Amino acid sequence: MTVLEFNYQVSTFQEKLTNFALSLTNDREDAKDLFQETVLKALKYRDKFVSQTNLKAWLYTIMRNTFINDYRRKKMAQTILDHSPNEYVMNSIPALSESPSSELATKEIQNVISDLEDEYRIPFMKYVEGFKYKEISDELNLPIGTVKSRIFIARKKLMSQLEDYR
Repeated sequence: MTVLEFNYQVSTFQEKLTNFALSLTNDREDAKDLFQETVLKALKYRDKFVSQTNLKAWLYTIMRNTFINDYRRKKMAQTILDHSPNEYVMNSIPALSESPSSELATKEIQNVISDLEDEYRIPFMKYVEGFKYKEISDELNLPIGTVKSRIFIARKKLMSQLEDYR
């Protein structure tokens, strides 16, 4: 399938994809963004599409996976918008609970994480924030295997230092 044929085929699913995006997001603007991101990914990775297969299903899968990944990333970030004139964006870590013992536990866990060497702490924190291995790999300019290994090692170190919280 040529590039023009592929682009035309993708454009024929615009209405159906937009409706599917709306059913996922329940917001017209978010649905538009999801649709645009889906089409962008489809065009970027069109070489991965196997001709003579179901293009509609392929596009729906891209959209669904994009929605899920975005949802996870947003959930992990817990971004708060300050409604001051400058509209600052702040990330917050949700508290485990209100009890003093849980505050101490949270501080202890954060201290142990901050004590990790940068080579382990940075990939681990990016993973916790919801980034995919590939995104971390690209951002830190490391092979994906190295990123996975460092996250695994960080987890092992944290588990050994925080045995009381298992």
